[in-house]
Amino acid sequence: MPKEPFLPQEPHRSAISDEAPSHDSDTPLLGRFSRRSFLGQLGAASIAATTSAIASAAPAPVQEPPITGGKPSNPGAVPMTLNINGKEIKTSLEPRVTLLDALRENLQMAGTKKGCDHGQCGACTVHVNGRRVNSCLTFAIMHQDDRITTIEGLAENGRLHPVQAAFVEHDGFQCGYCTPGQIMSAVALLKEPIGMDDDSVREAMSGNICRCGAYTNIVAAVQSVRKA
Repeated sequence: MPKEPFLPQEPHRSAISDEAPSHDSDTPLLGRFSRRSFLGQLGAASIAATTSAIASAAPAPVQEPPITGGKPSNPGAVPMTLNINGKEIKTSLEPRVTLLDALRENLQMAGTKKGCDHGQCGACTVHVNGRRVNSCLTFAIMHQDDRITTIEGLAENGRLHPVQAAFVEHDGFQCGYCTPGQIMSAVALLKEPIGMDDDSVREAMSGNICRCGAYTNIVAAVQSVRKA
């Protein structure tokens, strides 16, 4: 039998052809894509996925508080007038601000110290209408009609109060942090009905803690003024 003539067959093309088609290489064939088209779409998908992930992970922008007069405004503040050391001071404070924080943070009277902030150490003692008060336990807004005296208001005409001078003379302090509260309590104690003995002074001053342990000299300073 005569052999059939050998006819070359068309080579098989893969779905992704390495050879450029006869028409535009970026135009997809029926059911097939060119290499350039496939890589282009793969890159676009990768960029879209990355951009979406970054956008979802980005933190929300921080809203800055409104600024009024160079300072953050406090919508809860109310105007009030305080009589401190014989002077009327007009200010605006949030109603929950303690008298201690009003003195230190708002009125820059840092002589009154913040120790425990729980009424346990006496470092924040001030006078309200002549009586000693832990200023960390009371709100400033409660004392608009009161006379408030701080450690800054004891000296007169450049002269120390006798209790202040006695603390210096008898070394009634070491680190000095509790000293303003100790002195304010001692000044109020002079007008309180207590016994003249040292134990009565210790009892009356028991609300003021000295972590340095200068109690002996503190009692001596107080007694020197009482006996004078």
